[in-house]
Amino acid sequence: MLSVVVFLPLAAAVALVALPRLGDIPARWAWVAVSAVDLVLVAVLWARYDPPPAGGLAFTQRVAWIPGVNSSYHVGVDGLSLPLVAMTAVIFLACAVYALRERHRPRGQAALFLFLQSVSLGVFVAADLILFFVFFDLSIVGMFFVIAGWGHGNRAHSALKFFLYTFLGSLALLAGFIGLYVAADPHTFDMLQLTAATPLAGRPLAGGLVLAAILLGLAVKTPTVPFHTWLPPAHTDAPAVGSAVLAGVLLKMGTYGFVRIGMPMLPQAWRAWAWVIIAVGIVSVIYGALVALAQSNLKRMVAYTSVNHMGYIVLAVGVAGLAANDTAQARTVAVTGAVTQMVSHGLITAALFLLAGVLRERAGTYDMREYGGLAAAAPAFATLFAVGAFASLGLPAFSGFIAEFQIFTGGIAAAPATAVALLGILITAALFLRALQRVFTGDTRGKSVGFADLRAGERWSIGPLLLLSLLIGVLPRPLLTVIEPAAHTVIGLLGR
Repeated sequence: MLSVVVFLPLAAAVALVALPRLGDIPARWAWVAVSAVDLVLVAVLWARYDPPPAGGLAFTQRVAWIPGVNSSYHVGVDGLSLPLVAMTAVIFLACAVYALRERHRPRGQAALFLFLQSVSLGVFVAADLILFFVFFDLSIVGMFFVIAGWGHGNRAHSALKFFLYTFLGSLALLAGFIGLYVAADPHTFDMLQLTAATPLAGRPLAGGLVLAAILLGLAVKTPTVPFHTWLPPAHTDAPAVGSAVLAGVLLKMGTYGFVRIGMPMLPQAWRAWAWVIIAVGIVSVIYGALVALAQSNLKRMVAYTSVNHMGYIVLAVGVAGLAANDTAQARTVAVTGAVTQMVSHGLITAALFLLAGVLRERAGTYDMREYGGLAAAAPAFATLFAVGAFASLGLPAFSGFIAEFQIFTGGIAAAPATAVALLGILITAALFLRALQRVFTGDTRGKSVGFADLRAGERWSIGPLLLLSLLIGVLPRPLLTVIEPAAHTVIGLLGR
């Protein structure tokens, strides 16, 4: 069933391309229907999921693919990947509903996003490094065409910058994968075999170089400071659904690579680099929040909060490398928080980018200075934006609080110096409160005059994302029950 989940959207995309006579309206609804079916299949997988043994995966499928280099079509999920598979399916369905009113080449857009959904799911289920890399690179190609084909502003430049940065990063990632393959005996790209063998153990120089290549490739995708400069223009000029997928799904491929590849396959090198990774995480948290605070463009502001929020994840995975027996529980909590943050950030930030898209669709600008008193003109829009803002700043009862509480509880217990990153939460609160005050309070003026409130499709795409964040914040146990055993396994591997 896992392969059906991955390739059903791709099959639908091929069908849309192969049926040129299919009208725009059927194409839009086909995208919604296929995404909905895929989400139902993921829900069935979740209901049938049992945590696999340490070092194993559930729902595995393996077929010989490139036997000459011992690479196979090998897929499976565990507590690190299943939540991200579910999050991906939810976000793509939300985007499909949001885009029901799309008038610019809707059939092509539907086909492209269905393709992007398949390759995104493929990244999270891949258990072979070459398979992971193929899906990883195809996601870059898909998003390039999303920005270039349906973006606005300086879309061609932003799409090219996105592609060059992330593609160069993927080349570094490939170099690291080849290093693991060469070091393994027998040579293999299978993730489970590489995790069990840790082929570069006892070779600190070689292990450090391979980890550096992998970290570089994943840091560009995440993105962390100083590899983040492609992100703001890409988000600013991308369509709303493109930004939602880019922030909600594609950025997680970088942080997922940390916990799936870097930490378990190169544990000694990860421990040696732990404080460097922690420092990068702290800088990203504070820098991202400060730069977001300085923005008057609402979409750029949300883009920089992604640098801030992804910094929390980098901080947590760095803390995981501070191997000491008396901090194992704290480090497990930090890794659990990191995976929870991946899901939380995906849901909340996707909702915020879709809301930002409503601003541009109605008034043609993201500039907060052009608005005022919007709450009176568009109360539903104001309500959902306020909910998204409070969820993003980590207010209790939302998923962001659950994630950040675990990250800082585990992080400070294992390394008290990480408490300095708490400043990022304070700055994030300030920037969202300032945005709410600028755009929604006071007398109705400027672009707020005559602003039409949310339509049904917009409510049904954005509302469920925020509702899921609320449900996770109030009832986190179903999600944490899946994540915690996998986080414990990762910490056990790092302790070797």
